[in-house]
Amino acid sequence: MTKPSLPDLLHAAVSAVGGTERPGQVAMAEAVAEAIDDNSHRLIQAGTGTGKSLGYLVPALAHGERVVVATATLALQRQLVERDLPRTVEALHPQLRRRPQFAMLKGRSNYLCLHRLHEGAPQDEEEGLFDQFEAAAPTSKLGQDLIRLRDWADETETGDRDDLTPGVSDKAWSQISVSSRECLGATKCAYGAECFAEAARERAKLADVVVTNHALLAIDAIEGAPVLPQHEVLIVDEAHELVSRVTGVATGELTPGQVNRAVKRAAKLVDEKTADSLQTASESFERVMELALPGRLEEVPEDLGYALMSLRDAARNVISAIGATRDKSVHDEDAVRKQALAAVETVHSVAERITTGSEYDVVWYERHDRFGATLRVAPLSVSGLLREKLFEDRSVVLTSATLKLGGDFNGIAASLGLSAEGVEGEDVPVWRGLDVGSPFDYPKQGILYVAKHLATPGREGTRGDMMDELAELIEAAGGRTLGLFSSMRGAKAAAEELRGRLDNPILLQGEETLGELIKTFAADPKTCLFGTLSLWQGVDVPGPSCQLVVMDRIPFPRPDDPLMSARQKSVEEHGGNGFMAVAATHAALLMAQGAGRLVRASGDRGVVAVLDPRLATARYGSFLRATLPDFWYTTDRNQVRRSLSAIDATAQADGK
Repeated sequence: MTKPSLPDLLHAAVSAVGGTERPGQVAMAEAVAEAIDDNSHRLIQAGTGTGKSLGYLVPALAHGERVVVATATLALQRQLVERDLPRTVEALHPQLRRRPQFAMLKGRSNYLCLHRLHEGAPQDEEEGLFDQFEAAAPTSKLGQDLIRLRDWADETETGDRDDLTPGVSDKAWSQISVSSRECLGATKCAYGAECFAEAARERAKLADVVVTNHALLAIDAIEGAPVLPQHEVLIVDEAHELVSRVTGVATGELTPGQVNRAVKRAAKLVDEKTADSLQTASESFERVMELALPGRLEEVPEDLGYALMSLRDAARNVISAIGATRDKSVHDEDAVRKQALAAVETVHSVAERITTGSEYDVVWYERHDRFGATLRVAPLSVSGLLREKLFEDRSVVLTSATLKLGGDFNGIAASLGLSAEGVEGEDVPVWRGLDVGSPFDYPKQGILYVAKHLATPGREGTRGDMMDELAELIEAAGGRTLGLFSSMRGAKAAAEELRGRLDNPILLQGEETLGELIKTFAADPKTCLFGTLSLWQGVDVPGPSCQLVVMDRIPFPRPDDPLMSARQKSVEEHGGNGFMAVAATHAALLMAQGAGRLVRASGDRGVVAVLDPRLATARYGSFLRATLPDFWYTTDRNQVRRSLSAIDATAQADGK
């Protein structure tokens, strides 16, 4: 039997989902198939509307070996598992003569733990050992969530938190879930045979395509113990997010509250002397943290160093003691022991990491009004880790609508641990980049407007001229505005000011769940939606409800961001341009994602307005503009108002 051709398979899959075949999608599918056949690596930029999920799923399914697909967002994971994969498998079945299996796999804490549900969470000493379902008042939000979780446990097939709608608070979920460190293990657990997390792992072992998230991919790479099943091909979608997700997984933190909980959990399992030494170390750490000022610690101060060494040593003794004692008087001893060990091991590993010190780590204090001080440690760069762990022994395809920064792939490639395109050598993963473009006609569908006449934004203070400009643009557009702000403070200030000035409803992130806000925004063209980071990349509202996307300023990292400033300084010390490599790259990624909110379908029209003159006047402006979609560019404020009014009039004439 002849092997079915890739174009025929792609045609069948696109027809099955009711889509239109696009040249960029065909080029992408061919590049993915080539990478799989050659066991090589590809970076593929596929603009909005390309149909990139089919562009990689079809060659992956045709290949026949196991493929792992890692995405950043829950929305895309669901789309792949609930829509794209089922339809594609059915569409390809007549030609492939097989139905590839697929499965979703996440970290253990994403699944309901039956042991926790039935036996209760081991509680801290002063709370006593009680059933958390009885303890929470049924009328409280927590109590209602817990009752709903207990009912859901009887009917769910997956135990996956994301299958529970509406969702519950993190506090409620923590009562019925465990981390991998807290898990008893299937063989020791009375509920091991029914465990949802174990069932998900078993399904993944049998699947041809395993859909996971960037965080689990990072855990798999960092911790050495394989979480993902063996696979030949790795496809990383939303790859522009990968570095920040891996950094998040590789970041450790310590707080006085967290250390206190570890002390209480361990106290009932070890002798008094061992428990007291950890308690004493905890108290000295808390005293140091009370005086902590936010910012980077280029060197660990002497008092913090002593406190951390005491914590490390006391935690090590507790870990040894817990392992050597048994106490049958403790209710549900194995679970209590496992939770205590997990808490103390975390304290030990972070204290050890900071006291050992590494030129490749950044250490800093953060302060929160409600929660007090936190001590954090993160890798200066994850590029070496990614080069070593990601690109060995498999073909890797990284794709996103935003991978070319300033016109080429080399910036993103460097953050992933790759050399410049075409460079070959020992231990250098070889890769090729491909931009398959977008089916949209950006110069005809959108305008990029830079408000060149405005004052350069300062660090603090209200921007009266910016507020005036924003109000005029919204009026010209008839609402229909997504406001992307570089800080929550900026978004709130703009919402408060303009609610007093305009008749248009203005929604603000945080006042309702993100899903509800986006639904309300999409339903009423007169409505505006203002917010910060998650709106820059999480909004998909095609049509006339989103015809003006406004960015209040270029979203450079905050100058006092310890990790970003440390990375910038490191690049400069090695002879590079730290600002361009770190700050401008960060801003370019976000701006490209933000501008991508405007044109989501072939009939969309509108304006991306940047209320920061530096995009037109600064030397780095051309780098940032080269990263954005190829919209028609202007700094003429009158022209833009006329265009917005015309777009609004057309939408109203169409009854929208």
